[in-house]
Amino acid sequence: MTNPAIKNPRAEHDFVGRTCSISAVGSYVPEKVLTNADLEKLVDTTDDWITSRTGIRERRIAADDEYTSDMATRAAQRALERAEVDPADVELIILATITPDMPFPATACLVQEKIGAHNAAAFDVEAACSGFVYGLEIGQQFIMSRTYDTVLVIGAEKLSSIVDWEDRNTCVLFGDGAGAAVLQNRENTHGLLTACMGADGRKASILSQPGGGCLHPATSQSVSDRLHYLKMDGQEVFKNAVTAMTTAAREALARCELEIDRIKCIIPHQANMRILNAVGDRLGAREDQVFSNLQRYGNTSAASVAIALDEAVEQGQVERGDLILLLVFGAGLTWGAAVIEW
Repeated sequence: MTNPAIKNPRAEHDFVGRTCSISAVGSYVPEKVLTNADLEKLVDTTDDWITSRTGIRERRIAADDEYTSDMATRAAQRALERAEVDPADVELIILATITPDMPFPATACLVQEKIGAHNAAAFDVEAACSGFVYGLEIGQQFIMSRTYDTVLVIGAEKLSSIVDWEDRNTCVLFGDGAGAAVLQNRENTHGLLTACMGADGRKASILSQPGGGCLHPATSQSVSDRLHYLKMDGQEVFKNAVTAMTTAAREALARCELEIDRIKCIIPHQANMRILNAVGDRLGAREDQVFSNLQRYGNTSAASVAIALDEAVEQGQVERGDLILLLVFGAGLTWGAAVIEW
């Protein structure tokens, strides 16, 4: 039953036809494990240096013939099976990624074919590490407006394909994987209560992949200049991530008239343990409220909170009726927060 003690800010708008809930989640990570000890053999780094500065101990790396669409497909199939939804009944697929199989067509279309969701519309969303929350908010609009009854939202990345394995400051941070959520209306529940999203294009240069677009198309010179690899100003990313996620969290909680202690599980983007700790401290969260799987997977960008949400549910840290706070931050700059009644 709907919890009357929870304020649903969406219910105040006349256009709201119905609520939107996550019926089920699923995730997939590749088999190959790349440990900090393995990285010691590739670049000038140590396990202690990586662990003390990031909290990461290992990450998953996709096989050479395993692509973003493949990982997205595996995660989507698991979510659909748990939701007991036939792929033919999926009406929309939204896939968040910065590592598509190719510039076009959309990777969502490739996933549509692979899972057999031939009745679904499909498109990609590019909001970097914020992509999954952006996708949830977009998908929710289609459910609430009664345009669609079943929406599949996926976050998937093969970051190993754009990481510069000669740059010790960035190659230690990232991993591959995918997570998915099935969105539907579920009677007598609030579901996705609110989402706050933001962006600041003035700071786009602090986290980017310069090459590959029309600004720096692929040439022998762009390859020689290593423009097709991820570039990051770590200190600036840290400062902006902590501020943006904290601000978004407070706004989302205020909309729902909730204090942080009402939240059962806080799932931040798994970027860096120092960022997670700083955000938790600023919000006044207890250590047991903040979920982290960073040590095992590293930063999987758009897949990050999706994989973490799936694991939190599987581990029993989230149960029916619990309140969840998702926090994200990524290139763009982009950020967001979402409050969910599970």
